[in-house]
Amino acid sequence: MGLFTLAGRRIGGLVAVVALASGAFASGAQAAPAPVAFGTASASPKAHTGACPTAVTLSTTVKVKAPVTLKYAWIFSDGDKSNAKTYKVGGKGLKTVRLSTSIKVTGDARGWGAVRLVSPVTKTSNKASFAVTCTSDGQGTGDLWDSVTVSAVAASAADAGKPDDSATPSPTKPGTDEPAQNLVRKATIAFERTTASKCPVTFKIHGYFEGLPSGAQTVQYRFVDTQAWKTVNVPANHGAVFTTVLETFEWGWETEENSVRIEINQPNGLRSNVIYYFKCRPPSGGEKVGVAAEDIALTSDGGPVAELAADAALEAVQSVSGAQAALVSKYGMHRGLKAGPIEFGALWDIQAAGFAVDVRTVTGAQLKKFLVPTRANAGVVTPSAALRYTLKDGVVTELTLNGTPVSDTQVLKIALNYQLAGGWQGFPQWQGTSGVYYGGPDETGALASYIANHSPVRAPKGDRVTVQ
Repeated sequence: MGLFTLAGRRIGGLVAVVALASGAFASGAQAAPAPVAFGTASASPKAHTGACPTAVTLSTTVKVKAPVTLKYAWIFSDGDKSNAKTYKVGGKGLKTVRLSTSIKVTGDARGWGAVRLVSPVTKTSNKASFAVTCTSDGQGTGDLWDSVTVSAVAASAADAGKPDDSATPSPTKPGTDEPAQNLVRKATIAFERTTASKCPVTFKIHGYFEGLPSGAQTVQYRFVDTQAWKTVNVPANHGAVFTTVLETFEWGWETEENSVRIEINQPNGLRSNVIYYFKCRPPSGGEKVGVAAEDIALTSDGGPVAELAADAALEAVQSVSGAQAALVSKYGMHRGLKAGPIEFGALWDIQAAGFAVDVRTVTGAQLKKFLVPTRANAGVVTPSAALRYTLKDGVVTELTLNGTPVSDTQVLKIALNYQLAGGWQGFPQWQGTSGVYYGGPDETGALASYIANHSPVRAPKGDRVTVQ
């Protein structure tokens, strides 16, 4: 991938390949070969509240030794990336180039863009974060944005002198040398597969830190049940949510651990959500995942347990892909959940196949077609909580997202497994759609994670699909 410097270490039975993202870690990080250095990344405007669609320009500077040809692409928080670009830097000596891209945003959105340089060295810039809140009555589709132009130009002398703030020390209490307290208010982690189905499975651990005060600082974290604290340098332009790759793990047939959770080194002992992963083998032992507050039934159409699985699939990939809803079918589901403690084995019985959760872009018109079963015994496609529809005489007559009707031209990001998208679970194949993200965990792990983070879980009402 060219983005990380890797150092292997073993934690219990789990091999952890520590991913040192470029410029992200205070200790052990290895700089790209000199003289290549990124400057501060920025968004203009950084925050927009007003009419949509609107445009946001993301930019960063890079200092290189000329003559040289830069090869690079922009990468984005929703999983998209620009086409590969080249820019020849002439002359001799150190030159500073400004790389920029224009983002067209059509609805409320929060995200970031960064430059991934692949030549003359492999290195990634800091993230340029932006936030858009639409207040007009236009046809915004919600969290949909695309890179429309990408450019590179020689930067001015003033740009070349700007410092890189990625390693600014942590803030301190006024009048003391003690570090500031309770920097992080919310910590979330998410998996991203880097191998699709082969074992051992390699995947990144993304960290999302919310509620940080303004300015550059450091955050210390460690994985629960390990000893050593690790340090992340947070740049001054971190935005409302600072995101970074914390680790890259290799999960194998003999790995004993089934879950990952991080804790933050601050007085309130903040801990992130829990992530489970079962791709390589069934869960071991009778360890409890969580608690069901009541029976959660599996019906002939899927019912409450299918709705729970859909909510879990969405939560598993939403932060890393921008997915707005998820779909599952009853295919492969063998039973519901009984009230009381929930063990690993019970979840394995619900979704034993463990298909990976992907994300695709689909129009409203296409989605209405894909929701109609092609087999009489297929039941219905069950959506996550925000999406609802009515099926009458083989036609979807109503389709809403968050209570608002979905138009035929509206574009949505939908999470689902590849078997459902491939037309193998009794519903049409998702032809003519675009793949957005292929990095989600398996459905079994997603369900375990959801239950662990929301216990005691209650039964959804089973009313998201109306069949007339």
